[in-house]
Amino acid sequence: MNNTPKQFAQIALVTLLLLGCALVLRGFVAAILFAAVICITTWPVYARLLERLNQRHALASSLMTLALTIVFVAPLTLLTLSLAEGVSLAVAMTKPLFEQGLPAHPPEILRAIPFVGSHADDYWVRIASSREEISRLLRQAFDPARGLLFQTGGLIGNALIQLGLVVFIAFFFYRDGEGIAAMLRIGARRLGGDLGEHLLTASRSTVMGVMVGIVGTAAGQALVALIGFLIAGVPGALLLAAGTFFLSMVPIGPPLLWGGAAWWLYDQGETGWAIFMVLWGTLVISSIDNFLKPFLISKTASLPLLLIALGVFGGALSFGLIGVFLGPTLLALGLMLVQHWTGADTPETTPR
Repeated sequence: MNNTPKQFAQIALVTLLLLGCALVLRGFVAAILFAAVICITTWPVYARLLERLNQRHALASSLMTLALTIVFVAPLTLLTLSLAEGVSLAVAMTKPLFEQGLPAHPPEILRAIPFVGSHADDYWVRIASSREEISRLLRQAFDPARGLLFQTGGLIGNALIQLGLVVFIAFFFYRDGEGIAAMLRIGARRLGGDLGEHLLTASRSTVMGVMVGIVGTAAGQALVALIGFLIAGVPGALLLAAGTFFLSMVPIGPPLLWGGAAWWLYDQGETGWAIFMVLWGTLVISSIDNFLKPFLISKTASLPLLLIALGVFGGALSFGLIGVFLGPTLLALGLMLVQHWTGADTPETTPR
């Protein structure tokens, strides 16, 4: 009984300490988790590099950090510069519309659209004869477009800052990863015994599976994009396909590239190929993500396809980009707890 006040004080002290740590780190949670995901999935490469460098952890960590900078930060920086150039070009193209109005006849690509092309053509002719109607429509479209551009630029700029922070944190995760892993194993064993260790192992395999799914989906989108660019005769097809690979994790990423290619084709007078590029981008490039990613993750992580799909999309809605990794991992751990309580087989032993 005499130790009760002391125990309450210890509990209160630990609670306040944990709360203070959470408040300090709350702005960096996404970056820390993303850095952990990257380090977990690339750890075999780091271990091999560490062996070649005679266990020089600082040098190996620096080289891995440099590689991450080249792979992640450099492409996003180029995207930011391209976006700024594209905004300037869009402003230059729309300025004559305010000053001179629309042409009397719509472009051929508009009339060639099946089912709605004729109606769009009639509407174009009707509004082209009224300067007031043109100004009103352009202003209605200009404000949302400007807001979207500002938001997109802000998101890309924030992502660039976050990726820089992720790379910085990853250096220390690589350097001290073995010690961190040992502490996690000890903590998991003390908290949950064999179940805790099993959950920790499942977390690692699920994260690896999600990363394989994302990279595999990016490769698939890049491949079909390359095929479409080559068929349509778009110059720099290989470079555009590489850009599609890096931008596949961004929801509006691939359309920026195949949409720009379609616009270039139309500007060159290739209306038919421009329509083909729009259809190919919509039905093939952007649609492959909806089934290929859950399929690859379910095969790699040995988890039900429905669980993976709900985890990927629900996690992205709840936590943003890092939710793509957190969602399936949390649902997988929840499934394992339910199976442990009910005595069912774990995902690794369930017949497939």
